[in-house]
Amino acid sequence: MRQMNPLRPETVEVADGDVLEVGFGTALNLELYGAGVKSLTGVDPMEIAGVAAVSKRIADAPFPVEHRSLRADGGLPFDAGRFDTVVTTWTLCSIPDAHAALLEMHRVLKPGGRYVFVEHGLAESERTARWQHRLNPLWNRIADGCNIDRPIDRLVERGGFELTSLERFRARGPGLFAQMFRGIATRA
Repeated sequence: MRQMNPLRPETVEVADGDVLEVGFGTALNLELYGAGVKSLTGVDPMEIAGVAAVSKRIADAPFPVEHRSLRADGGLPFDAGRFDTVVTTWTLCSIPDAHAALLEMHRVLKPGGRYVFVEHGLAESERTARWQHRLNPLWNRIADGCNIDRPIDRLVERGGFELTSLERFRARGPGLFAQMFRGIATRA
């Protein structure tokens, strides 16, 4: 997803307070968070202990960072209403049960808190969407569980969030994989 890196800052920089980043990965977003972040908890099933580049990113962060190796769709070990902001960047495509993960994100977000995201998913064009549906089973197997045909906006709303802004656009690259959703949703 490195070709998508220019899309990260506009999403991540609006996070503030105590932040939960689902899909923490190799900590690429850390340097992009603004001054309003007090602390960050990153969750990801990938184990990053001992990876020098990740350890350096965490050490260089201007706020406390905690990482937990776990899946977001298996129940998050945090109190309800714990976080001010939840962030995902190209994460919902590969969570096996995205609906369960969104319900958990909603649960741990404070009332009035914000969920900010940039994700790829189902195209608005029926023609492209048909091809995404046809190719998704194969893509899912060869791309480590990534799904190219998830209706991100509908998933976010089904997770209990209210979309306050949503931008749909095509990023660089093949249309099957470059259908973007950038948004902010709140916990009502």
